[in-house]
Amino acid sequence: MTLDVEERARQSLGISEQAIYEMAARALAARDIRGALVLDVGCGVGSLRPFVRERFARYVGVDVVRYEGFPAEGEFCQVDLDTGRAELPEGCADAVLAIETIEHLENPRAFLRELVRLAKPHGWVFVTTPNLLSLLSLITLAGKQRFAGFQDCDYPAHISPVLEIDLRRIAAECGLQDVAIEYSLNGRVIFTDWHYPRGLAKIAPRWCSDNLLLAGRKAAI
Repeated sequence: MTLDVEERARQSLGISEQAIYEMAARALAARDIRGALVLDVGCGVGSLRPFVRERFARYVGVDVVRYEGFPAEGEFCQVDLDTGRAELPEGCADAVLAIETIEHLENPRAFLRELVRLAKPHGWVFVTTPNLLSLLSLITLAGKQRFAGFQDCDYPAHISPVLEIDLRRIAAECGLQDVAIEYSLNGRVIFTDWHYPRGLAKIAPRWCSDNLLLAGRKAAI
């Protein structure tokens, strides 16, 4: 049976790991990004809000369903991210973030184009997703012929595995500039509940991070 987009969204419970929000916060801080409006696309319960509160005057969450617990001070825009455009003006946001959302959607390219549409000229777009090139993911792929995060238990919530090179190519297609890939520095050691030491993760971030982040700046008109 095929689940609709709302049922797939609810499988994630609208939350991601703390390390992923911290990765997004580091990316914003490193570029000293501030402004009037931040969009959290695929916002879930709004867990990103505390990490961006001091940088932006307005926080707008965008998702297919408004989850219980969404911040009372936040604004919400409902949209089916598989098929629709957010009812928000083009070029409205200083920063557009999509935390662990792209892998849930049928068309990653169309999704990133929508994020870029919403960003102001010179505004920033950030996308996080599972890191398919981590040691955990590569060993899982070799043993089970599936990437970590895309096992049977993850389906049909996670349906679109996106490699780092895919993100770079899509970013180039969308005209993003100053493109960079960054890592969560938080990765589970396969067959255990342990995580790699932070120092080791900094030395080998791709291998030792369960998630990555694409950053890109929209060109001026």
